[in-house]
Amino acid sequence: MALEVVKSLVGFLLLLNFCLFVIVGAIAGWALNNAIDHTYSTGPGTALPVGFSAVYFPMGNEATGFMVIFALIAAVVGAASCLSGLHHLRVWTAQSLASSAASSMTVWALTLLA
Repeated sequence: MALEVVKSLVGFLLLLNFCLFVIVGAIAGWALNNAIDHTYSTGPGTALPVGFSAVYFPMGNEATGFMVIFALIAAVVGAASCLSGLHHLRVWTAQSLASSAASSMTVWALTLLA
């Protein structure tokens, strides 16, 4: 009885976490697309501007580009970790717990990095 309550609570939290990772990934993807669309354009015979950066974002400061890229990576890996957690919830064995815990710790570290 108590195990079913725990499983339903874990399922709800995994679904909520998956939705949040999808939202973060969508926002980071939009920001990256916006940066690619508004990047420097140079023609033949023109030099790059003095402050050129490979990760140029028209919004924010110099760290915005790296934050958006790391957030996008963390969101994709986080969504995959949620799917691994759903697999563990379905089979509920020690082997699936190890893989789910490893992927969740990886996502946690990437989220701290972002």
